[in-house]
Amino acid sequence: MTRRMIRAGIVGASGLAGGDLIRLIVQHPELELTFLGGSSNLGRRPAELHPGLRMDLGLTVEAVTEDVADKVDVLFLATPAPVSADLANLLADKGPTIIDLSGAFRIRTPELHDRWYPKVNRSTELADRFVYGVPELIADQLPQASLISLPGCYATSITLALAPLTLELGLDLKTVVIDGKSGSSGGGLSMRKTDLHPLRNGAIAPYSPTGHRHAGEVRDFFERAKPGTIGSLSMSAYGVSHVRGLMTSSYVFTDAEVNQRDLHRAYTRFYKGKQFVRVRRHNETLIPVPDPQAVLGSNYCDVTVLYDEEAKRIVALAALDNLVKGAAGQAIQAANLRFELPEESGLTMQPVMPA
Repeated sequence: MTRRMIRAGIVGASGLAGGDLIRLIVQHPELELTFLGGSSNLGRRPAELHPGLRMDLGLTVEAVTEDVADKVDVLFLATPAPVSADLANLLADKGPTIIDLSGAFRIRTPELHDRWYPKVNRSTELADRFVYGVPELIADQLPQASLISLPGCYATSITLALAPLTLELGLDLKTVVIDGKSGSSGGGLSMRKTDLHPLRNGAIAPYSPTGHRHAGEVRDFFERAKPGTIGSLSMSAYGVSHVRGLMTSSYVFTDAEVNQRDLHRAYTRFYKGKQFVRVRRHNETLIPVPDPQAVLGSNYCDVTVLYDEEAKRIVALAALDNLVKGAAGQAIQAANLRFELPEESGLTMQPVMPA
């Protein structure tokens, strides 16, 4: 008996993450793109919005109404957080699975949410219904989840870098200091003066030097997964001149006795069978890894753990493509698990290098 294709829709189809969702869905063996939604670019075809997609899908961007629930089995929200909150409120009980790529439902704790997303109004009841987390860490929850909130790109990288320390080794992390660097695509398509080529090219711009909302969701996740294991967690974020890709360096201080060999073994053990997380030794290739250019275009996250004997600190490095593993690819990965498809369906592309 032939299995019916799963109908997929995208709201925010004209954005960068929306474009990558289109690219991935049309190659997916069991997803069928049946709806493109948005509030701008109404009536335009995907090929008009995304120059790399020269295809006629028979779809144009439409306004989103309750009727979309009759057209899709899964709806991806690649929309700003306030828009996602409104759409989730409209459609949460209408039938389709909702996978939100925004920050609207990432932080469960109301006070922490209000601090980082003061303009995003959502009910606590609706927020509590969303399943949050990196698929590698909550795979068992996704088949039953009809409302899924994906982590941010930085948060994905940081969480994957830290998870073996807390969830595998059970370490108490007294202090975590995170340094994050991301390409310009992390800011989306909204044009700011600082994004102009004469100002962005060659720059290392500290746009959030004393805090970042993705650090807030990392803390919220770990506090719920294993309360009290992280003391102080702070982050500085920098914009760099490449387009795709990001890297986080997490500097971890703990009173526990650790060493390089045991750390690497713990990471390898924790991610065994997790095909989209590649535990690397930083000197195993021609260039030191993790490096964003070694994962571009793929759904991989490369992770390396090191121990600094002199400073008595753990250094956990992670790199990913912010538009794939940090957004569209991870959304497809979550959908695969939700509908009990092979996790790698539609995501077998290897990195493109050099880029």
